[in-house]
Amino acid sequence: MENRKVKFDSHTNLLQLEEHMYPLVDVKTPNVFHNLFPYEEVPKIAFNDRIVPHHMPDEIWITDTTFRDGQQSRAPYTTEQIVRIYDYMHRLGGPKGKIRQCEFFLYSKKDRDAVYKCLEQGYEFPEITSWIRASKKDFELVRDMGLKETGILVSCSDYHIFYKMRMTRKEAMEHYLSVVRECLEIGVSPRCHLEDITRADIYGYVIPFCLELMKLSKEYQIPIKVRCCDTMGYGVNYAGAVIPRSVQGIIYGLMVHAGVPSEMIEWHGHNDFYKAVSNSTTAWLYGASGVNCSLFGIGERTGNTPLEAMVFEYAQLRGTLDGMDTTVITEMADYYEKEIGYHIPSRTPFVGSNFNVTRAGIHADGLLKNEEIYNIFNTQKFLNRPVEVAVSNTSGAAGIAHWIDSHYRLKGDQKVDKNSELVKMIKSWVDQQYEDGRVTVLCDAELEAIVAETCQRLGITLK
Repeated sequence: MENRKVKFDSHTNLLQLEEHMYPLVDVKTPNVFHNLFPYEEVPKIAFNDRIVPHHMPDEIWITDTTFRDGQQSRAPYTTEQIVRIYDYMHRLGGPKGKIRQCEFFLYSKKDRDAVYKCLEQGYEFPEITSWIRASKKDFELVRDMGLKETGILVSCSDYHIFYKMRMTRKEAMEHYLSVVRECLEIGVSPRCHLEDITRADIYGYVIPFCLELMKLSKEYQIPIKVRCCDTMGYGVNYAGAVIPRSVQGIIYGLMVHAGVPSEMIEWHGHNDFYKAVSNSTTAWLYGASGVNCSLFGIGERTGNTPLEAMVFEYAQLRGTLDGMDTTVITEMADYYEKEIGYHIPSRTPFVGSNFNVTRAGIHADGLLKNEEIYNIFNTQKFLNRPVEVAVSNTSGAAGIAHWIDSHYRLKGDQKVDKNSELVKMIKSWVDQQYEDGRVTVLCDAELEAIVAETCQRLGITLK
């Protein structure tokens, strides 16, 4: 008992006795949790009904990996594209900097040129951070570029420690700690990326390692962040699920048993099992201040947590956007489609072309009467995207006029009237389609073609 710490818990305002000590468990053979991750079967989600309390931090934020993880799955961005996207991130994050950081590669001259160009913008937020190899030379590069923080890969599952690195847990920990110390020696704040944390021995390796990180942080008086990397998307947010798959269990362990402050904890999710958004939100709810995202979820394999999704998760949890300008999301989507040439799937929430389009006749009728019936929120206000109605045999002239106005974003005097010659001609064409036996709703490409053809015949333009 005398060796257990008594410490004040700022959340409960009570003194608490440390219940357990967590030394490194240096196993001789790897524990890869084949009971949960049998490679020849679908992974299993097990429960022990150990429930941890909510612990929402005083402040939460979003960090971005569009220029790092987001570039690992697509053609590299040009320097000009990176600067443009970074400008968008600054506008989206608003005056309070809710998009807190953007991380960059520093491997190539092009990468470094992009960083310099973004630094020249002079923004406080998003702060520019880096991702580098764990070498003293790269640390010095970070320092010379004037960056305060860098990410370091510290794989933490036995899959990586034993099979990839060919080390024991003790050897891996000693190696990582020496690398972190080198980083601290030159005054750079390390961000330790705990790769594959949802297949790691949380209390046998992760917690002891993070305890040592916190000791180093105290020794050097330099913050050390811990990024929880759900590298394979195995994390789950179900109450009572067992670690290492339990998101809330991991966050609780880091805070309570490793003493990592909320503001030093970040969640990095992948979407392999469709759980990136819910897991990231769960990380916020249980104590992580930061969630790491990429724009439109672009990233390794199935992608990362979509940044735009977490913007609206933030608003739903906090009851406010805190100054974030969500209309920028639509500008970003347009830029990707028109300038970068990246196709966003049409049914992607918030940014896909069909995101707020209704095709069912009864839904369309409801929208025309009151858009609140079938629109998730005022999409015109928050995304500069009016609700759209698809065209079918039941649309009528008013529905066709509504489609043209909303699809081409016509406003004021630009809007077409249901009695205009353009609408009459298109309605006649639509009616003929269904008289000839068509039973499906007309797609946007078909309507765009007939609108273009009709405008040309009439000698008019939509603007």
